[in-house]
Amino acid sequence: DLLLSNSCIPFLGSTEGLDFRTLLLDEERGRLLVGTKDHIFLLNLVDVNKNVKKIYWPAAKEKVELCKLAGKDAQTECANFIRVLQPYNRTHVYVCGTGAFHPLCGYIELG
Repeated sequence: DLLLSNSCIPFLGSTEGLDFRTLLLDEERGRLLVGTKDHIFLLNLVDVNKNVKKIYWPAAKEKVELCKLAGKDAQTECANFIRVLQPYNRTHVYVCGTGAFHPLCGYIELG
């Protein structure tokens, strides 16, 4: 109904069916950070398809291989699913992902 009434703008940035689970709203700067499978998107709140910035952050290949050897599903479990997006200060966001069952965290400078 929203699409038919032109009441929303769907995000077209990924056709890979990524797992959108983690969100961080930055109202002050008018943007939305979205954590997905192996990616972090930085979207404009006015138009989510304008000036999309994307960080590709996969799990290390050796961690993915260990995950598969442990009997996990390569597509749904052996990736870096972003689970934490937390403001750190005015310029950085703290980010953590599953890292194919070897969690990893870091800081993103928003610039």
